[in-house]
Amino acid sequence: MSLEQKLIHELIKQHITITAAESLTAGQFQSTLGNVAGVSEVFEGGFVTYSNQIKEKLLNIPKDVIEQNGVVSEPTAIWMANQARAIMDKDLGVSFTGVAGPDSLEGNPVGTVWIGIAYGSQKTIAKKFQFDGERNAIRAASVQAGLQMALEMINH
Repeated sequence: MSLEQKLIHELIKQHITITAAESLTAGQFQSTLGNVAGVSEVFEGGFVTYSNQIKEKLLNIPKDVIEQNGVVSEPTAIWMANQARAIMDKDLGVSFTGVAGPDSLEGNPVGTVWIGIAYGSQKTIAKKFQFDGERNAIRAASVQAGLQMALEMINH
């Protein structure tokens, strides 16, 4: 069973809804969820917020958060996860922000990724990853890490 199948199976079993806000992955996480039959029981949609302006506009992230911390940061990942969950009124929010390449961003090397998880009454967390490889390998690794983090969060 794939990671996304395990996650969707657990979400359905535990009656937990999910949404996401994606930057560098550009919808790949949500698309991966959509590969699993029955996903519509727990997933209705989410956000692809590639630019800072769209993060501000669709997710209502204060401009100051991004200006003071950078878009590739723990605070931005936390805001993205929290806002996606709140706006969509879901149990679980997953966010992705990072540098897929080819160039570094805000002093962060290619492969730097922050993934945020907002769940229930638990404190929202964000974890930093440093992935190797080409652009699409970094994006794919980010999706797999997000699936794993979400699965761990709901099974604790």
